[in-house]
Amino acid sequence: MRRMLSAVGLVTMLAALAACGSGGGGATGAAPAPATPATSATSAAPSSSPPPTGPNVSGCFTEADGKIFEYDGGLPGVITGTGSTGVVITYERRGNVCTWRPLSDRLVAAGYRVLLYARSAVAAPEDTTVAMAKRLAKEKGVGRVFLVGGSIGATTAVPAALRLGPEKIAGVVALSGEIAAEDAAELTVPLLQIGSEHDDYGGRAALDAARAAATKAPDTQALVIPGERLHASQLLASPYADQVLSTVETFMNRHKG
Repeated sequence: MRRMLSAVGLVTMLAALAACGSGGGGATGAAPAPATPATSATSAAPSSSPPPTGPNVSGCFTEADGKIFEYDGGLPGVITGTGSTGVVITYERRGNVCTWRPLSDRLVAAGYRVLLYARSAVAAPEDTTVAMAKRLAKEKGVGRVFLVGGSIGATTAVPAALRLGPEKIAGVVALSGEIAAEDAAELTVPLLQIGSEHDDYGGRAALDAARAAATKAPDTQALVIPGERLHASQLLASPYADQVLSTVETFMNRHKG
């Protein structure tokens, strides 16, 4: 009888747990954002295409998109587009290149050459960003390069730009980044910051502080989405995506030289 009661109790407990569901967080490394129709559809929709069998980056960039390369012992990256101004995109922790495809596609269509890469889990993002900018600058026909980052990729884009210098860097685009005041104070290239008001990392207060410190930058702009807690690439899958993409493209067109 005791065994039968234990079995019944176990079944009851498992049923209760199933009713509660699973509350997994997002893939950005920040506090989960409130669900919106766009973000929910993006995360829930299963992929109907078979995974690529040839060289690819995270399954969403293949040789049909551009040149696939390897670095740091086999990590993949892609250079897509044919423009003379380069763009290096560094995504957020626990992110991937796939969620940045809307920005990449928009910039390639606008005439830019874009490099995206699977980020090392152990290498410093700043060091890899510098290495990727140098790699892209060696491509035939490429002049200066914009550095684009999300979250930690945005935070480290500014010190990376300082290391490379204004002769190589056309500007920095930071989505949901917290830029150190001392780094912002030394920046001498244009800076665009984008974030949402209530984001726990890279929210309005952080963006305002960095903009106030960047007194040497020839242009500082900020787009803050009011009332939201969207983080990094979540902005590109939200109802504000077109506003974000248009702001980035307009900023780059103004400063590509």
